[in-house]
Formats: sequence, C-alpha cells, structure tokens
Amino acid sequence: MLGEVIVGLMMTYAYLGDASLDYMPCRYGRSRLLFRGPRRELNGRYAVVLGGIEAYGRYIPQPYPALLEAGLDMPVVNLGCPNAGPDAWLNDPAVMEIVSRAVVTVVQVPGAADLTNRLYTVHQRRNDRFLKASPVLQAIYRGVDFTDFSFTRHMLRSLFEAGPERFALVADELRAAWDARMGALLASIRGKTVLLWMGEQAPGPRRNAPMGEPVLVDAAMLEAAMERADALVTVTPGAPARWRGLEGMVFPAMAEPAARGLLGVAAHEDAAAALLPVLRGMV
Repeated sequence: MLGEVIVGLMMTYAYLGDASLDYMPCRYGRSRLLFRGPRRELNGRYAVVLGGIEAYGRYIPQPYPALLEAGLDMPVVNLGCPNAGPDAWLNDPAVMEIVSRAVVTVVQVPGAADLTNRLYTVHQRRNDRFLKASPVLQAIYRGVDFTDFSFTRHMLRSLFEAGPERFALVADELRAAWDARMGALLASIRGKTVLLWMGEQAPGPRRNAPMGEPVLVDAAMLEAAMERADALVTVTPGAPARWRGLEGMVFPAMAEPAARGLLGVAAHEDAAAALLPVLRGMV
C-alpha cells in the first residue's frame, strides 16, 4: 500500500540543477521555531512527528511525515526542525501544547550532543550551536580554546581526538543529560508515543566515540526510554549508498555537498513503510 501512496504523492524527481523546494515555512501559535508547511489545522484528531532535519525533510519533496499523512488519512503535524532537539521542544510551550493533544506522537530519536548539560551550554532553539564551556570542562581540557567552536559536533570530535580517556567523562555526562531530557519529554506526551530510530546501524553497545547517528545513544539508553513509550521502530538501510543517494532530492547546485550529507528519498520511504503498520494500529 505504501508504494501506491508514494506513487500518488511523488512524480519522478531528479537532481534539478538550480531548482529548490518551497518548504512553505510556518509557525504554530507563539512558537519561535519555524516548521515545514503547509500549516496543519489542529481542530480535530491529528498525529505529530518530532524530529530534526530528517523529519523536516530538507531537499526531500515528500519527507516521511508527509508519507505518513497520506497513509493514515489524517493530518500529521510535522514539527521537525533543523538543529532542534529535546531542549528546543521542551522550552517551547506552543510545541508541547500541540504534542499534548495529539492522538499519537512519533519522536525521532535524537543524538546526545545537542543538549545543555553540566559541561557546556547550547543555544535554546538551535541546539547544535555551542555557546559556552563550563569551568569543569575547561579544567578537563586545559589548553583547549573553546572560542574556536561554534557547533557541538565539531567540538566533540576535537575533544575526542585530544584524548579518548578524558572524553569518556564527557560522554557519560551527555548520556545522563539525554536520559533526563528524554524522560521529561516522553512523560509530557499524553497520547501514544512511537520512538523512531533512523541510523545506518541498529542500536548497539556503548561507545564513547562521537561518531554516527544518533550520536552517543546506545541500546541501553533506548531501552530505558522505552519505559515511557508505546513502540519502537528501528529503520536501518539495506544498502547505505541507497540511503545516501541524491536521486529524487531537489536542491540548488551550490547545495550539493550539503545534500550528500543528508539522508535521501529512500530513507524516508523506508521510515514511512516501517512506521505505517504501527501507527495504523494506534489511530
């Protein structure tokens, strides 16, 4: 059935040179976050997707929330926001109000890098932006100039390279912050909750290296989060190259390097195919 949905929604797209998508950006209520439109009405029953750039679907004509909407025949409010995570969602009353009234909420599992914690602070809305290191982190990494960093991933990779043994302390703190923040988020959801894992590997054992997505999240952390969720959907690629391919994406020529770093159309189709049977049983 998903194949019919996708065929009905999508014409054959290819790389279109200088073409670009109209994301019809919109806001809900007094939220300061900007989401992909068109804006959905919130009067009746609806589902919600919480996520980052994958849910938003940059360069993707029909991201997986749109495919879910067609397959469920009910509104799916796409609250995917590039560079946002649990900090941004929890600190936005308008977002949490929408989530609280949803029949079911899909939460794409975020990484642990983009969270304010006891070692460093991130921007309240653009959670990938590093703002300030605490005195404790500066003491652990004496000699590191933290003014060199604007983004959390760059900083974490540099700290790991400066000393994997010391980085274990950072990784433990980020995991603790992730556990607390995800617990608060999931506890605030009144309807059904589905966790979506999208990664090139299935959830595995604990690793301190800040590589791969979702960053620093392991199987044990996911198992703990599942105590407050109703279902877990794990989506990994049969062929990684297929997930990363540009076929079907729409972007201007200058954005090709950025497009190559994002999940492609096939990943969104796979996510929708895996989610739909679970969601249909809940709505």
